[in-house]
Amino acid sequence: MTRRIFWKKPINHLLEVSESKKGLKKVLGTPALLLMGLGAIIGAGIFILTGVASAYYAGPGLVLSFIFAGIACVFTALCYAEFATMVPVAGSAYTYSYVTLGELFAWIIGWDLVLEYTLIVTALAVGWSGYMVSIITTLGINLPPQLLNPPGVAGGFINLPAIMIIGIICVLLIRGTKFTSQFNSLIVMFKLFVVLLFIAIGVNYINPANYHPFLPFGYIGIFKGAAIIFFAYIGFDAITTAAEEVKNPQRTFPIAILGSLVIASVLYIIVTIVLDGMVPYYLLGGAAPVAFALNVVGIHWADIVISVGALAGLTSVILVGFFGQSRVFYAMARDGLLPPFFAKLHKVFKTPINGIIVVGVVASCLAAFLPITAIAELVNIGTLAAFIIVSASVLILRRTRPDIERPFRTPFLPWVPILGIISSLGLVIELPTVTQLRFLVWLAIGLLIYYYYGRKNSILTGKHGTGEEIIESAEE
Repeated sequence: MTRRIFWKKPINHLLEVSESKKGLKKVLGTPALLLMGLGAIIGAGIFILTGVASAYYAGPGLVLSFIFAGIACVFTALCYAEFATMVPVAGSAYTYSYVTLGELFAWIIGWDLVLEYTLIVTALAVGWSGYMVSIITTLGINLPPQLLNPPGVAGGFINLPAIMIIGIICVLLIRGTKFTSQFNSLIVMFKLFVVLLFIAIGVNYINPANYHPFLPFGYIGIFKGAAIIFFAYIGFDAITTAAEEVKNPQRTFPIAILGSLVIASVLYIIVTIVLDGMVPYYLLGGAAPVAFALNVVGIHWADIVISVGALAGLTSVILVGFFGQSRVFYAMARDGLLPPFFAKLHKVFKTPINGIIVVGVVASCLAAFLPITAIAELVNIGTLAAFIIVSASVLILRRTRPDIERPFRTPFLPWVPILGIISSLGLVIELPTVTQLRFLVWLAIGLLIYYYYGRKNSILTGKHGTGEEIIESAEE
């Protein structure tokens, strides 16, 4: 059994399953996936974390944090692009680990992704709630704070708006990928318009004095800020979970992954410069910093427009994060590592309905009762762990399986994957120690689940005895 937990799943078996009746519908083209990437990336970084990271970690020097985090992401994005074109199957880093490192590592990264995507949905639902409250307050409507915030925050008891948006996204995802993609495209276009509007307005209210001191927390603040706002860049990771539903993955993924990352990075940098120039960094620690900055300079009409745009932007990020979580659950359950309950598809829409509902319930409970800072830190460490695994997997598979067709090849091997590993590991180190400990506890719980359930029910290594047949069939 010890040897079996390191068995690797044959790539051709994965492709056969994805093409069978158990596979998901192929409905996504290049424009839709590019917009899904922009929908996932542009949102949290601009509308939530710019304020938190400026106020508590980096000050105006946050612009350097975004540049550093963006460069770190490029290394890993190139690795993701190679895998997504080579293994166009649901599951993202979980699936890539299964074919390169073996089942145990696949479980670890899959369990990690479960944490990552669930907390993405949770954190952004809390941010969405903050902007919704901002709009309601601007319109002169005052709701009880007990229903708008988690316990311990501004007299709150439960965050009802956060629960509401998660419920709406649940319904959209159950309706199907094509419908979800069309909805996402519309709100992403509106979101891009709002971001450009903020830049056009805000640049007229920049006060150069607000850039001093540029590094109030010292040079270390740049890296601590990057570790926090890294959350904002994880969209390209999420869209690879849709690989099985893309019509032409070999062409689409390199364009969508790298294109969305570059566009988002440019917008992040510009918005950060404008925001820190409008308002002193130490005033930006709330959940809706962009709306707050416009209020401070007296542009109240734009405040409402920006807040509506922020709601649209955050909705698209929640949508893609939620989408990614349901696909990871689906892939793990199809492999037997989780109960088959999570692999059940809706009879009409062919979406993993049970996984969507369970994630919705869990994320709603977390969003209702937890503050955003603790959630964001845990998301980051989960994402960075996935990035390290994917970068290492590219190096390993190039050596062990040079014969596999690679429509897109990560350039400058081995340096790009190595730099991806080093930069991601460096950001992990900069996260708070308590976050690192929480992550280790989560992994420990996952290993117990794997030991008592996953290894016994896996189609590759479990009691069904099909693992050797799968490997022998692949070798033939």
